[in-house]
Amino acid sequence: MLKEVLKDYKLILGSASPRRGELLKQMGLTFETRPSVAKEIYPVELKRHEISDCLARLKAKSLISSLKHNEVLITSDTVVWHNGESLAKPRNKKAALEMLNKLNNGSHEVITSVCLTTVEHQQVAHAVTKVTFGLLTEEEMDYYIAHFKPYDKAGAYGIQEWIGLIGIEGIEGSYTNVVGLPTQLVYTMLLDMTAISKP
Repeated sequence: MLKEVLKDYKLILGSASPRRGELLKQMGLTFETRPSVAKEIYPVELKRHEISDCLARLKAKSLISSLKHNEVLITSDTVVWHNGESLAKPRNKKAALEMLNKLNNGSHEVITSVCLTTVEHQQVAHAVTKVTFGLLTEEEMDYYIAHFKPYDKAGAYGIQEWIGLIGIEGIEGSYTNVVGLPTQLVYTMLLDMTAISKP
């Protein structure tokens, strides 16, 4: 259905993330990848979805000049929010271990903002998922970091990887949001935007 609605449009994914690209493919969508070059810097006073909203818009801003009238740009950003702090991508093994220790045996929020941009319109929305980790041992966290190197992931973990299989007790909300793109939200946003934006 969505593919038919989008037949007069060209989708642009403003991200080099293989996870986001794979999720769009699983939705049956075809798209061009046009990675954003924006520096992910935001005002320090922002919290929770304010951060991901800001960064999703920032990524769109770096690409909007390249958009044609029939193109829809998808940019996105994911924040792992825990105890009033945003856990970004870890720089190294030490930072990754520190993050996993913070998340260990407790709950946190994964927030992904999606920004759809055309020449005429821009729409931003976000999804929130509560993720709960069981009690991980130091050896399990070390093993995960050594074998999966989660340095490109906010919060230093991927739910679809080994640590998600053995360490996550439960989630409340969208699973694909935690992977990196809330697909149901993307679906409804694309339907809404194409209804008001004709190529």
